[in-house]
Parts: sequence; structure tokens; C-alpha cells
Amino acid sequence: MKAATGISAAEFARRRKQLMRMVGEDAIVVLPAAPERVRSNDSYYPYRQDSDFWYLSGFPEPDAVLVLIPGRRHGEVILFNRDRDPAREIYDGQRIGQQGAVDDFGMDDAYPIEDMDEILPGMLEGRSRVYYHFGRHTEFDLKLIGWVNQVRAQVRRGAQPPHEFLELGHLLHEQRLFKSKEELRLMQRAADISVAAHLAAMRGAHAGVHEYQLQAVLECVFRASDAWPAYGSIVGAGANAVTLHYVANSAQAKAGDLVLIDAGAEYRNYAADITRTFPVDGRFTTPQRQLHDLVGAAQAAALEQARPGVPYEAGHDAAVETLTEGLLQLGLLKGTLEKRIADGSYKRFYRHKTGHWLGLDVHDVGDYRLAGDSRLLEPGMVFTIEPGLYISADDTSVDSKWRGIGIRTEDNVVITADGHTMLTAELARSAEEIEAVMASGG
Repeated sequence: MKAATGISAAEFARRRKQLMRMVGEDAIVVLPAAPERVRSNDSYYPYRQDSDFWYLSGFPEPDAVLVLIPGRRHGEVILFNRDRDPAREIYDGQRIGQQGAVDDFGMDDAYPIEDMDEILPGMLEGRSRVYYHFGRHTEFDLKLIGWVNQVRAQVRRGAQPPHEFLELGHLLHEQRLFKSKEELRLMQRAADISVAAHLAAMRGAHAGVHEYQLQAVLECVFRASDAWPAYGSIVGAGANAVTLHYVANSAQAKAGDLVLIDAGAEYRNYAADITRTFPVDGRFTTPQRQLHDLVGAAQAAALEQARPGVPYEAGHDAAVETLTEGLLQLGLLKGTLEKRIADGSYKRFYRHKTGHWLGLDVHDVGDYRLAGDSRLLEPGMVFTIEPGLYISADDTSVDSKWRGIGIRTEDNVVITADGHTMLTAELARSAEEIEAVMASGG
């Protein structure tokens, strides 16, 4: 049984070799799969593999440990995984087993997970450095320490235990930050599915609709396209849109409300992340449109900074300047642009950064700063650009026409050799485009 990964065996092998070159021939990499999680009593959440483990193996099952041993003559890529078990497979489905791990997933060798205590200490012996995610799984941390101690106990007999323990993410997450052509193809598919879902939600909107009904429309499109929600879908009508991570999705939209939907599909483990804000009955009011246009201008300003050699934070700075200037013009802030940016007054209405890395995780791995400075953008980086404005319903310091309005516009961007491309470009973005979509029924 081979899982549909969307990534070639050659690419998984390339990833492993690249990491092994970085760690060096006297090192060993130990990486456990994600554990299964209990939802309630004996019911489990749908299983989702650990992103780092999947990135290096494509292996979809729990109860597995990947071990990379650079330069080992008897095989550098080892997997400990579950045996085939006909009795359990009747209930849970077919397992891959050791032969499947070698034949279908490119392992040099595979051993039953039950044999790990006996075999892994011998693999640690003679390796000076261990790369591992310390602190993620306490139970596995203790196992690894126990295996190292077994080697230490044999020092008088000539054993050479590891003496250096290094965080695996320092190297692996930098590797994951730069997306390959195969990864970008999957991310484009995740984006396309997400675009279709957002359009379906816009078409399904009307005064009186419940937030959970729009969530159902979105997630029906995801599942019908062989995708899953990449994160908990946010559907906030009216003042609920002001809550950044609103998750109740239980209220009913009233005539005149805006609806903010922040939702994305995960396809073959790669995430999309889109936000759109639209009028439930198809037409923006004047105050709603003024704020929506301002958010759009801020996103355009940030997009202008999305090119190689530009600091990542330049996009946020451009969005903040545009939003602050617009808030001053609308009378929501007073004073000068420089002072309001310097004292952070804009944060009353814009409370978050303008984006984040995107990939196998919706808030993907990778450093935003290097040696204290904002890192420069490079081809292959993928991130969101998502400015917004949020005015509390009980903010009596502003005119009542602004209160309870929350707007965010979010798209997914890839840095290219000469600029950027937008994975989510096909989804209506401006107020005019959104109103046209809703007027036409699609």
C-alpha cells in the first residue's frame, strides 16, 4: 500500500541527502512520527503526520521513527515502523509494514517498532552528534536519553557515545523554508481548492445565514476535492469579525453585516490560507467600502515589497504606513503619520503582523530574522500577505458608523527570481470584484 503523497520518491531522497550533508558523517538524526491523539474515550482525531517526519519520508503512519545515519555502509536511511497485522487491519485498514517501507518509501532498511530498544542504541554508538527535536515529546525524550545512557555504560569496553545534542529544527526548518517545484505544484492545488470554496461561500451568503452553514459550504468543497481544512475555519459575521481567531461559527448574519472568512484547504499536507471579507447581502455600505478599500491598498503596498533582496519586514512596514495614513484621512486617528506610527496608535485597529511563512504548516517553519535583522526574501519562499482593520463594537471613541467592522484580505505569495506570483490570484479581491461575484451568483 503506497500513500498518495504528491511528491516523488526522488524528491524525498534528495531532501534526506541534503539534510545528511548538512549534519555531517559523524552525526545521527532521530525523528519520531506524530502520535495518535484521543478525541474522546476510545475515539481518535483524524491522523495527521508530523510535518518534519513527512517532509523527509512521506510515510503516513503513526508508531514510526525515522533514523538517518550519514555514511553508514549498511544503509543510511532506517525506519522503525509497525508490523503487518491482519487482525488489526480488519478494523483499521492495511498497514505498510517493513517491506512496504523499503519498496514504496525508499528506506534502506526497516525494522519492527518493537525492536527499537534493542537496535537503536547500537546505531547511536560511534556517532558524536545527535540531531533531534528536544522537548516535543517527553516520553520519547526519556527513551532517547535511556538509549544514550546504554552506550555510555559501555565506555570502558570501548564504546563511543554521542557527546553533543543539537536541535534538528535549526537545519531542517531552514531547508523546508525554500519550496521546490513539486511543492509549489501542490500548494497551487491547495490554493485553487480554497479559491473555489471561498467563491461557493460568497454564493451561499444571504441575510439570515448562520456562520456554521457557510463553514459547511467551504469544507464541503475541501472534502469533495480530496482536501482537508488546513486549520479551523473562521467565519465571523458582523462584530464577530473583529475577533482575530474567532472559532465559534454559531451566529446568524443580519442584513448589512460583513462576513469575514479565513479558511484554507490542506492538500497532500500542504496548506493554503485565504481571507476575504464580503457583505452578506451583496453590497458594501459606504463605511464598509472605505475600510475595505484601505485594507486593499495596504495589501498592494505590501505586495510591492515582495521581491528578492527586500527585507521580509518591509511588507509589514509598507502596510502599516498605508493603513495609518488612511486611518488619519478617515478621522479614526489624529495627528501626524510619523507620530502615530512611532507611538503604535494604529495598533488599536491593526493588531497583527502582515503575514507568515506557508507550507506544510499553515504557520510554517523558518526564521524571520537572521543575526537580529529581518531576513532578505529569496526565490522559493512562500508567505501570506494579510493586512486588516478591526474596530470594536463598543469603541465609543469613534463614530458609530465604524463600530463593529472587521476586515481582512489575505493571499498566498511565492517569491520568484524577478518578483513574485500569487497562488490565490483567481479569487475576487476588491470591493468591485466581490460585489460582481455576488451579483452574478459566481
